Amino acid sequence: MVDPMIRVGVDVGCKTHQVGIAGPDGTILEEFSIPHTQDGFREFFRRIEHYRRKLGLPVAVAMEGYNGHARPLDRMIVEKGYRLYNVNNLKLARFREIFPGPAKTDCLDVRKILELFHLKDHLPLAKDVLQEVPEVPKENEKLKRLTRRRRQLVHEKVRVMKRMRADLQAVCPELLGLSKKVDNLWFLRFLASRDDLEELAQVAPAEIQGISGIGRKYAGIIRGWQRRAEFSPEVEYVGPMIVADARRILELLSEIAALEESIEKLSCESELARRLRSIPGFGAISAAELAGGIGTLDRFSSEASLALYLGMCPLDKQSGQLHGTRSPRQVNKRAKAAMMTAVAHHIWEVPESRAYYEKKRAEGKRHNQAVRSMARHLARVMWSMMNHGRDYELREAECLT
Repeated sequence: MVDPMIRVGVDVGCKTHQVGIAGPDGTILEEFSIPHTQDGFREFFRRIEHYRRKLGLPVAVAMEGYNGHARPLDRMIVEKGYRLYNVNNLKLARFREIFPGPAKTDCLDVRKILELFHLKDHLPLAKDVLQEVPEVPKENEKLKRLTRRRRQLVHEKVRVMKRMRADLQAVCPELLGLSKKVDNLWFLRFLASRDDLEELAQVAPAEIQGISGIGRKYAGIIRGWQRRAEFSPEVEYVGPMIVADARRILELLSEIAALEESIEKLSCESELARRLRSIPGFGAISAAELAGGIGTLDRFSSEASLALYLGMCPLDKQSGQLHGTRSPRQVNKRAKAAMMTAVAHHIWEVPESRAYYEKKRAEGKRHNQAVRSMARHLARVMWSMMNHGRDYELREAECLT
């Protein structure tokens, strides 16, 4: 017997959200639109509470776009005590193919969500489209935001470094040759010490050694460059860009270091992150990214579902004489990248895992395929660790087959 409840469907937009409220028998009680503002959220809860008090039933909300444009409405729904469901867009598209509608509008989308809500306890396909969102530990939610921010800053740093390297190569390749790495702190601080790039050729030795990170060795390298320093004519307008980029990289490095310190502290509060760090090769950042991406194992029905989410479980693709695999579409790309990085380090640190990797390579698998094969085993280990409340244990006689 299915418990009766008030069902709410939300088609999420970037500025407005279309909402539909249905009774326990599927009858639509009301449809309306709200803006993505605090006033709109208050109106959303006011109308739902009206029917909740009138019918005396619990409330369940399904929204298309959970954890995207829906924020912070999704969090407010959970805090209100309502059951929250996420609409799987890929499976919703398949449902629309099987049960096509006359058109596609926001109002029709909301009605389709409410129809799915009514059918989910009777039709397996409808149940797959609506996935209940379990409560995620606060520390894992924070880790998700912090690690995502860190990765964005790292990507920005790489872009700025590539741009600055290209400009230095065009303006003064000898200056670029002072450092093997463009992101060396002493090199960046030297570039950022003057507003005019050409003035770097006249910086006094005492001032050079006064720059943090520059000792006698690097000061001698810089003085050797100063004696033969030449700049191309475009230094007049490209030079300020190079200086600005050097200062921006220094800012990004400082921001990234501060985020990593916060992530390190927060990881100690997350059980999932702590246990993942017990696996050899799983560093603080990779473990934090995985903990933030996974959130809670309550989201997954089995270890295979977890492996699929992490992108470590390719799907079979067979037709006639063709037998192969394809990558799943429902993969958390950030968690997949963190998993691949962590497993690659794990392989180098654990001899048994290294032997398994080399076995797969000998079978003809490419590097990434062999790493994913190893990660598939570790997904089972992670599942067992969390369900049994245990850290990783490395046994001398352990061998993968």
